[in-house]
Amino acid sequence: MDFSPLYYGVQLLAGLIAFITIWGWLPLDNWWVRSVDFPRIQILVLGIIAWLSMLIFWSQWQFGQWLLFVALSVALAFQLRMVLPYTKIWKKEVQKAKAKPEGEAHQLKIMVSNVLTPNKQTQDLVDLVNQRQPDILITLESDQKWQEALSQIEPDYPHTVKIPLDNLYGMHLYSKLELIDPIVHYLMIDDIPSIHTQLRLQSGRIIWLYCLHPMPPSPTEADKSTTRDAELLMVGKHIKENDQTAILAGDLNDVAWSKTTRRFQRISGLLDPRIGRHFINTFHVDYPFLRWALDHLFHSACFTVVNIERLPSIGSDHFPVLTTLQYEPEEAGKQEQNAPTPESEDIKEAENKIKEGKKEGHEVSKEHTENQ
Repeated sequence: MDFSPLYYGVQLLAGLIAFITIWGWLPLDNWWVRSVDFPRIQILVLGIIAWLSMLIFWSQWQFGQWLLFVALSVALAFQLRMVLPYTKIWKKEVQKAKAKPEGEAHQLKIMVSNVLTPNKQTQDLVDLVNQRQPDILITLESDQKWQEALSQIEPDYPHTVKIPLDNLYGMHLYSKLELIDPIVHYLMIDDIPSIHTQLRLQSGRIIWLYCLHPMPPSPTEADKSTTRDAELLMVGKHIKENDQTAILAGDLNDVAWSKTTRRFQRISGLLDPRIGRHFINTFHVDYPFLRWALDHLFHSACFTVVNIERLPSIGSDHFPVLTTLQYEPEEAGKQEQNAPTPESEDIKEAENKIKEGKKEGHEVSKEHTENQ
């Protein structure tokens, strides 16, 4: 039997991958559990390396190695199930937009950019907006400095909602299209806003737009994911109960394959245009191997996809994302583009999570007030 460091190193890596996968199944909101949701691509890559490397030594396996190999295989199967929907081999959840004559293709271009509050490269975003000309620009982490810099684009974007904050949760909305009765809500925590507004499309159709940036679970932010999860589920429940045609966009500080985001989709009925296409990994700009998608856009089934594009860096730790949708109400309800539906336990679980989130949010808000 081989007792080389490589042999033991491979087994250690295999055991670690299996352990991390099982760890992520724990029904806890603590950041040290929920953080396992993020690096599934990285876990999968390392797991495949461990799986192939174990095969090199298969002739020397004893019962323990066979058991480890089975555990690793189960872990890889689970990670694949999470990741594969965001590749071209999966069925598209949102269909490609149909080619229509100019003037009949009612398209909507939305840019989402977490600008990183200390980032001083404000002109890079201004130039990018002028170059790509989105109909909607949503900025996250934008403070007074960013508001002043973005004043340059306001002649083209007469409809705005401005919430300059220096707590990393400022938010700005710039629109070429009419915003109807925009409201700023603080759903879970007193100093973390979200924007809820109606939006009049070029066709005259009025839809809802929700801009979110909840607090992430991390050792430097929230100890638990409870308020983040509750905010997303609260908005999803509101969309469903009011039978809204809606778009939700922002930095959700969560990944699309997480339990909460998938439950949000089923409750809200909104679609993810990345499914069946590709990853749009936006964070972290500086570490290519450690990237995952934190910036999202979900929409009702009456929209199809023209294009989704990760844009060049503007000096932030997030890449901006530009999504172009086309309003095609005739596609809604077709077999190829059915809205997700809730499972039996979704509504009850969402209500429980919202209740927990409000309680947790009250405690966090109180702590923020005391620290000021």
